[in-house]
Amino acid sequence: MTGHTLLDALLSRPTPAVMGVLNITPDSFSDAGQFLEPRQALAQARRMIAEGADIIDVGAESTRPYGSTAISADEELRRLKPVLPEVIALGVPVSIDSMKADVTDWALRIGAAIANDVWGLQRDPQMARVVAAHRAPVVIMHNRDRADANIDIMQDIATFFTRSLAIAEAAGIARDNIILDPGIGFGKTQDQSMTVLARQQELAVFGLPLLIGASRKRFIDSITPSQPQERLGGSIAAHLLAAQDGARIVRVHDVVETVQALRIMAAIKDRR
Repeated sequence: MTGHTLLDALLSRPTPAVMGVLNITPDSFSDAGQFLEPRQALAQARRMIAEGADIIDVGAESTRPYGSTAISADEELRRLKPVLPEVIALGVPVSIDSMKADVTDWALRIGAAIANDVWGLQRDPQMARVVAAHRAPVVIMHNRDRADANIDIMQDIATFFTRSLAIAEAAGIARDNIILDPGIGFGKTQDQSMTVLARQQELAVFGLPLLIGASRKRFIDSITPSQPQERLGGSIAAHLLAAQDGARIVRVHDVVETVQALRIMAAIKDRR
Protein backbone atom coordinates (compact mmCIF):
# COMPACT_ATOMS: atom_id res chain seq x y z
CA MET A 1 0.00 0.00 0.00
CA THR A 2 1.45 3.35 -1.01
CA GLY A 3 1.69 6.23 1.43
CA HIS A 4 -1.16 8.11 -0.23
CA THR A 5 -3.42 5.05 -0.23
CA LEU A 6 -2.60 4.35 3.42
CA LEU A 7 -3.39 7.87 4.53
CA ASP A 8 -6.55 7.96 2.43
CA ALA A 9 -7.72 4.79 4.17
CA LEU A 10 -6.85 6.04 7.64
CA LEU A 11 -8.19 9.55 7.26
CA SER A 12 -11.45 8.85 5.44
CA ARG A 13 -13.08 7.09 8.40
CA PRO A 14 -15.95 8.66 10.36
CA THR A 15 -13.87 8.67 13.55
CA PRO A 16 -10.18 9.56 14.00
CA ALA A 17 -7.66 6.79 13.50
CA VAL A 18 -6.26 5.54 16.80
CA MET A 19 -2.47 5.32 17.08
CA GLY A 20 -1.39 3.04 19.92
CA VAL A 21 1.83 3.92 21.74
CA LEU A 22 4.49 1.21 22.12
CA ASN A 23 7.52 2.49 24.03
CA ILE A 24 10.54 0.19 24.03
CA THR A 25 12.30 2.38 26.56
CA PRO A 26 13.38 2.35 30.20
CA ASP A 27 12.52 6.02 30.81
CA SER A 28 9.28 7.02 29.10
CA PHE A 29 7.06 9.14 31.34
CA SER A 30 4.08 6.79 31.46
CA ASP A 31 5.16 3.18 30.91
CA ALA A 32 8.91 3.18 31.50
CA GLY A 33 10.40 -0.29 31.17
CA GLN A 34 7.10 -2.14 30.84
CA PHE A 35 7.75 -3.20 27.23
CA LEU A 36 11.53 -3.14 27.03
CA GLU A 37 11.68 -6.93 26.79
CA PRO A 38 10.78 -8.05 23.22
CA ARG A 39 8.14 -10.60 24.23
CA GLN A 40 6.35 -8.02 26.36
CA ALA A 41 6.51 -5.46 23.55
CA LEU A 42 5.07 -7.85 20.99
CA ALA A 43 2.31 -8.92 23.38
CA GLN A 44 1.39 -5.27 23.92
CA ALA A 45 1.28 -4.64 20.18
CA ARG A 46 -1.03 -7.62 19.72
CA ARG A 47 -3.21 -6.39 22.58
CA MET A 48 -3.56 -2.90 21.12
CA ILE A 49 -4.44 -4.30 17.69
CA ALA A 50 -7.11 -6.52 19.25
CA GLU A 51 -8.45 -3.45 21.06
CA GLY A 52 -8.86 -1.57 17.79
CA ALA A 53 -5.61 0.33 17.17
CA ASP A 54 -5.31 1.47 13.54
CA ILE A 55 -1.58 2.27 13.81
CA ILE A 56 1.13 1.10 16.20
CA ASP A 57 3.68 3.82 17.00
CA VAL A 58 6.96 2.22 18.02
CA GLY A 59 9.66 4.25 19.74
CA ALA A 60 12.92 3.16 21.35
CA GLU A 61 14.12 6.51 22.70
CA SER A 62 12.18 8.48 25.26
CA THR A 63 11.28 11.96 24.06
CA ARG A 64 9.71 13.07 27.33
CA PRO A 65 10.46 16.75 27.90
CA TYR A 66 12.00 16.21 31.34
CA GLY A 67 14.21 13.41 32.65
CA SER A 68 14.85 11.42 29.48
CA THR A 69 18.31 10.27 28.43
CA ALA A 70 19.52 10.73 24.86
CA ILE A 71 20.82 7.55 23.24
CA SER A 72 22.89 6.78 20.15
CA ALA A 73 21.44 5.49 16.90
CA ASP A 74 23.19 2.18 17.58
CA GLU A 75 21.45 1.81 20.95
CA GLU A 76 18.10 2.79 19.45
CA LEU A 77 18.51 0.17 16.72
CA ARG A 78 19.61 -2.43 19.27
CA ARG A 79 16.30 -1.98 21.08
CA LEU A 80 14.24 -1.93 17.87
CA LYS A 81 15.70 -4.86 15.93
CA PRO A 82 14.21 -7.68 18.04
CA VAL A 83 10.79 -6.00 18.09
CA LEU A 84 9.99 -3.84 15.08
CA PRO A 85 10.05 -6.57 12.37
CA GLU A 86 7.73 -8.70 14.50
CA VAL A 87 5.30 -5.82 15.05
CA ILE A 88 5.31 -4.99 11.33
CA ALA A 89 4.50 -8.64 10.59
CA LEU A 90 1.25 -8.33 12.55
CA GLY A 91 -0.19 -6.51 9.53
CA VAL A 92 -1.28 -3.17 11.02
CA PRO A 93 0.47 0.00 9.80
CA VAL A 94 3.45 0.84 11.98
CA SER A 95 4.92 4.29 12.54
CA ILE A 96 8.51 4.71 13.66
CA ASP A 97 8.84 7.31 16.39
CA SER A 98 12.41 8.51 15.92
CA MET A 99 14.22 11.81 15.50
CA LYS A 100 17.18 10.09 13.79
CA ALA A 101 17.30 9.75 10.01
CA ASP A 102 19.40 6.56 10.09
CA VAL A 103 16.93 4.83 12.40
CA THR A 104 13.95 6.02 10.38
CA ASP A 105 15.58 4.86 7.14
CA TRP A 106 16.15 1.36 8.53
CA ALA A 107 12.59 1.14 9.87
CA LEU A 108 11.01 2.27 6.60
CA ARG A 109 13.21 -0.13 4.63
CA ILE A 110 11.98 -3.13 6.64
CA GLY A 111 8.30 -2.16 6.31
CA ALA A 112 7.34 0.60 8.73
CA ALA A 113 4.69 2.72 7.00
CA ILE A 114 4.97 6.15 8.63
CA ALA A 115 7.78 8.35 9.94
CA ASN A 116 6.94 10.18 13.18
CA ASP A 117 9.48 12.94 13.87
CA VAL A 118 9.05 14.81 17.15
CA TRP A 119 11.30 17.55 15.78
CA GLY A 120 9.33 18.12 12.59
CA LEU A 121 12.22 17.56 10.12
CA GLN A 122 14.23 20.29 11.88
CA ARG A 123 16.63 18.33 14.10
CA ASP A 124 18.32 15.78 11.83
CA PRO A 125 19.20 17.45 8.50
CA GLN A 126 18.88 14.12 6.67
CA MET A 127 15.39 13.26 7.91
CA ALA A 128 13.47 15.00 5.11
CA ARG A 129 15.65 13.35 2.46
CA VAL A 130 15.02 9.90 3.98
CA VAL A 131 11.26 10.41 4.17
CA ALA A 132 11.17 11.69 0.59
CA ALA A 133 13.23 8.75 -0.69
CA HIS A 134 10.76 6.28 0.80
CA ARG A 135 7.71 8.34 -0.27
CA ALA A 136 6.43 7.71 3.23
CA PRO A 137 3.82 9.65 5.16
CA VAL A 138 5.40 11.76 7.89
CA VAL A 139 4.13 13.23 11.13
CA ILE A 140 5.65 16.69 11.60
CA MET A 141 5.46 17.58 15.29
CA HIS A 142 6.02 21.00 16.84
CA ASN A 143 8.69 21.08 19.53
CA ARG A 144 10.89 23.48 21.46
CA ASP A 145 14.04 22.95 23.49
CA ARG A 146 12.32 24.52 26.48
CA ALA A 147 8.97 26.00 27.37
CA ASP A 148 8.56 29.78 27.48
CA ALA A 149 5.41 31.06 29.13
CA ASN A 150 5.86 34.48 27.53
CA ILE A 151 5.46 33.47 23.89
CA ASP A 152 2.32 33.24 21.77
CA ILE A 153 2.33 29.46 21.46
CA MET A 154 -0.05 29.36 18.50
CA GLN A 155 2.14 31.77 16.55
CA ASP A 156 5.21 29.73 17.48
CA ILE A 157 3.55 26.55 16.18
CA ALA A 158 2.51 28.28 12.96
CA THR A 159 6.03 29.58 12.36
CA PHE A 160 7.53 26.17 13.10
CA PHE A 161 5.13 24.36 10.76
CA THR A 162 5.78 26.87 7.98
CA ARG A 163 9.50 26.17 8.22
CA SER A 164 8.99 22.40 8.38
CA LEU A 165 6.74 22.46 5.34
CA ALA A 166 9.36 24.43 3.42
CA ILE A 167 11.95 21.79 4.33
CA ALA A 168 9.56 19.05 3.24
CA GLU A 169 8.83 20.74 -0.09
CA ALA A 170 12.53 21.28 -0.81
CA ALA A 171 13.22 17.61 -0.15
CA GLY A 172 10.37 16.46 -2.41
CA ILE A 173 7.95 15.20 0.23
CA ALA A 174 4.44 15.26 -1.23
CA ARG A 175 2.18 17.60 0.70
CA ASP A 176 -0.56 14.98 0.85
CA ASN A 177 1.87 12.71 2.71
CA ILE A 178 2.13 15.12 5.65
CA ILE A 179 0.35 15.05 9.01
CA LEU A 180 0.79 17.88 11.53
CA ASP A 181 1.05 17.37 15.29
CA PRO A 182 1.07 20.46 17.55
CA GLY A 183 3.04 18.51 20.17
CA ILE A 184 0.92 18.64 23.31
CA GLY A 185 3.30 18.73 26.29
CA PHE A 186 6.45 19.28 24.22
CA GLY A 187 8.24 22.60 24.80
CA LYS A 188 5.06 24.01 26.32
CA THR A 189 3.80 24.96 29.72
CA GLN A 190 0.77 23.06 30.91
CA ASP A 191 -1.35 26.13 30.25
CA GLN A 192 0.01 26.38 26.71
CA SER A 193 -0.88 22.75 26.06
CA MET A 194 -4.47 23.51 27.01
CA THR A 195 -4.41 26.63 24.84
CA VAL A 196 -3.34 24.51 21.85
CA LEU A 197 -6.20 22.09 22.46
CA ALA A 198 -8.67 24.95 22.85
CA ARG A 199 -7.46 26.67 19.66
CA GLN A 200 -6.68 23.59 17.59
CA GLN A 201 -9.04 24.69 14.83
CA GLU A 202 -6.73 27.59 13.98
CA LEU A 203 -4.28 25.04 12.55
CA ALA A 204 -6.79 24.16 9.84
CA VAL A 205 -5.25 27.06 7.90
CA PHE A 206 -2.51 24.63 6.78
CA GLY A 207 -5.06 22.35 5.10
CA LEU A 208 -3.40 19.22 6.46
CA PRO A 209 -4.65 16.44 8.76
CA LEU A 210 -3.92 16.88 12.44
CA LEU A 211 -2.69 14.33 14.96
CA ILE A 212 -3.33 15.04 18.63
CA GLY A 213 -1.45 13.20 21.35
CA ALA A 214 -2.84 14.30 24.74
CA SER A 215 -2.65 10.88 26.36
CA ARG A 216 -1.69 11.02 30.05
CA LYS A 217 0.03 14.39 29.60
CA ARG A 218 0.97 16.65 32.51
CA PHE A 219 -1.63 19.33 31.76
CA ILE A 220 -4.23 16.87 33.11
CA ASP A 221 -2.37 16.79 36.43
CA SER A 222 -2.52 20.59 36.58
CA ILE A 223 -6.34 20.40 36.68
CA THR A 224 -6.87 17.14 38.56
CA PRO A 225 -3.67 16.06 40.41
CA SER A 226 -2.86 12.54 39.25
CA GLN A 227 -0.12 10.18 38.21
CA PRO A 228 0.19 9.32 34.48
CA GLN A 229 -1.67 6.01 34.83
CA GLU A 230 -4.53 7.84 36.58
CA ARG A 231 -5.25 10.24 33.69
CA LEU A 232 -7.51 8.11 31.51
CA GLY A 233 -10.56 10.32 31.97
CA GLY A 234 -8.65 13.48 31.15
CA SER A 235 -7.03 11.86 28.14
CA ILE A 236 -10.37 10.74 26.71
CA ALA A 237 -11.94 14.16 27.33
CA ALA A 238 -9.11 15.90 25.47
CA HIS A 239 -9.21 13.47 22.56
CA LEU A 240 -12.99 13.68 22.17
CA LEU A 241 -12.79 17.46 22.01
CA ALA A 242 -9.88 17.20 19.56
CA ALA A 243 -11.94 14.85 17.38
CA GLN A 244 -14.87 17.29 17.39
CA ASP A 245 -12.47 20.03 16.32
CA GLY A 246 -11.21 18.02 13.37
CA ALA A 247 -8.29 15.84 14.54
CA ARG A 248 -7.92 12.85 12.22
CA ILE A 249 -5.52 10.79 14.36
CA VAL A 250 -5.23 10.49 18.13
CA ARG A 251 -2.12 8.99 19.74
CA VAL A 252 -2.99 7.09 22.91
CA HIS A 253 -1.78 4.67 25.55
CA ASP A 254 -5.28 3.38 26.40
CA VAL A 255 -6.60 2.00 23.13
CA VAL A 256 -9.78 0.10 23.97
CA GLU A 257 -11.21 2.92 26.09
CA THR A 258 -10.42 5.54 23.45
CA VAL A 259 -11.89 3.46 20.61
CA GLN A 260 -15.08 2.95 22.63
CA ALA A 261 -15.37 6.67 23.46
CA LEU A 262 -14.88 7.75 19.84
CA ARG A 263 -17.40 5.22 18.54
CA ILE A 264 -20.04 6.19 21.09
CA MET A 265 -19.55 9.87 20.31
CA ALA A 266 -19.96 9.15 16.60
CA ALA A 267 -23.04 6.99 17.16
CA ILE A 268 -24.75 9.65 19.25
CA LYS A 269 -23.91 12.40 16.73
CA ASP A 270 -25.40 10.25 13.95
CA ARG A 271 -28.77 10.31 15.77
CA ARG A 272 -28.94 14.10 15.98
